[in-house]
Amino acid sequence: MSRLLGIDLGDRRIGLAVAATDGGAARGLTTMTRGTPDDDATALAHVVAEQRIDELVVGLPLLPSGDEGEQAAAARAWADAIARRLSRPVSMQDERFTSRAAEATVGPARRRHDGGPPSRAARSAQRALVDREAARRILQAALDARAEVGR
Repeated sequence: MSRLLGIDLGDRRIGLAVAATDGGAARGLTTMTRGTPDDDATALAHVVAEQRIDELVVGLPLLPSGDEGEQAAAARAWADAIARRLSRPVSMQDERFTSRAAEATVGPARRRHDGGPPSRAARSAQRALVDREAARRILQAALDARAEVGR
């Protein structure tokens, strides 16, 4: 049994999820602030050690057509840099529409008690939940694909 870390790589945040390859479901873990690849690798190294992670699964932001664009190239470059720094294998998983589906699952940020628009803190908390849910969906898709191959 291996332990996997699902990663939803954003411009500002990185959503994380974990799962084991023994047939369990992926679960959201946390959201971290994105920095330089060195900063990200340092932060991820703590998560990898704490969660005993064997492999990383990074979301690949393909274009709706399925082709790779600039964002996919940037995600691959980041994943390669992280793999070298953490000495862990990295696989890429199509992440088209995961953020949209995650937003639908999580729902909008809570409005203030007086009925006003959500506070900055509420919007930030909602985005963190969406990022974790997107990472969970990316990782679950990878687990489902592996299970399908194993059949």
